[in-house]
Amino acid sequence: MAGFNRRHFLGLAGTAAAAAALTACAGTGGGAGGGNGNGSGGGNRITFWSNHPGTSRDVELELIRRFEAENDITVQLISAGKNYEDVAQKFNASLAGGEQPDVVVLSDVWWFNYALNRQIEPLDAHFSTAGVDADDYVDALLADYLFDNSHFALPYARSTPLFYYNKDLWEQVGLPDRGPESWAEFGEWAPELQQAIGNGRFAHSWGNAVDYLAWTFQGPNWTFGGAYSDEWQLKLTDERTIEAGNWLRDQIHEARYANVSPDIATDFAAGLCASTIASTGSLSGMMATATSFEVGTAFLPRTDAPGCPTGGAGLAIPSGIADERKENALKFIEFITNADNTAYFAQNVGYMPVRKSAADSAEFAQYLDENPNARTAVDQLPFTGPQDYARVFVPGADQILGTGFERIALQNADVEPTFADVQNQIQRIIDRQIAPSLPR
Repeated sequence: MAGFNRRHFLGLAGTAAAAAALTACAGTGGGAGGGNGNGSGGGNRITFWSNHPGTSRDVELELIRRFEAENDITVQLISAGKNYEDVAQKFNASLAGGEQPDVVVLSDVWWFNYALNRQIEPLDAHFSTAGVDADDYVDALLADYLFDNSHFALPYARSTPLFYYNKDLWEQVGLPDRGPESWAEFGEWAPELQQAIGNGRFAHSWGNAVDYLAWTFQGPNWTFGGAYSDEWQLKLTDERTIEAGNWLRDQIHEARYANVSPDIATDFAAGLCASTIASTGSLSGMMATATSFEVGTAFLPRTDAPGCPTGGAGLAIPSGIADERKENALKFIEFITNADNTAYFAQNVGYMPVRKSAADSAEFAQYLDENPNARTAVDQLPFTGPQDYARVFVPGADQILGTGFERIALQNADVEPTFADVQNQIQRIIDRQIAPSLPR
């Protein structure tokens, strides 16, 4: 399997469905507009299941208002959970016999499992009817959903991690107004930052497993020459990956300038850490809540290897609903991701615009000129890399990885046996759920 590349894998025709064993339990959530959390669409009514990425509920409601004003279709927005995992669990429960949505938000680590099992609709055959101009989507973002020669979602709330920093504290310490060019340089800055910010606070905070530590640590790991995997060959026990894990451990338990926080956005805005790595989707919230200091954003440090992955979520349609519902659902997806609306979403939430025509528009260019923190994500895109298979294609592996990092960060566990255990868990999932569907 080691020689089986991503392009071949994602273009593979006739792949058999794998028997994925996801937890079938419903997430919490209620509906906007008076509906319940398990509503179903039909006729001229669409149900849209979302976790409101980047606290975007009000923005989503505005997009729905715009759609309803131009179409004889009503849309019910369902709060399907507080994060992508909640939405996926709720969607899985619907597949086991509950009411299915018309449109569902699926993150970078969830869509592939449903595509592999043919539980979400291949969309290309519906593009013409729904008026989808696939060529206008940013090529790299659209290609992320390609499998078996079809696209199984369209990009929606797409992001990269950003390096967020407290400009006021940077100035107090006498640092240049920029992010570190390398993690080694940040290691030189950290003692001064730690002294300035004081006891009980930290020069840097990492998110926990739920806050996607496995995603945000992926880029730093690459800069050490490490990886979670090389295609399907796991690399967690390789020397350079172990080195990156020890670097994380030493920040927290030896140098004591970093921690793992259950809520990095709140901690950063409250001045409890001088810097953090978080999604572009957190930008508007960070800017709104960090009222006591000026927020700066920067690229993640990189070497010859990319230092930053892409991420975020797309919009998918269940394969088991009626054709009329699928067509209405795709019209809705096309509308809320069109040039005007993806620009509106980007400006008000912080995610990247997913249409080429939006990114090139004079209005959006002016917005970026007036909001340099938002420009960071757009400018960083050429320096990003595709995520490791082990995180995005293996069901549940994101949280397995993140939990392993938490053991190192919170319990001071030894890196080598911890990573070996994580690798064994992920390998078992690959062997049981994915390998049987791959060509020999």
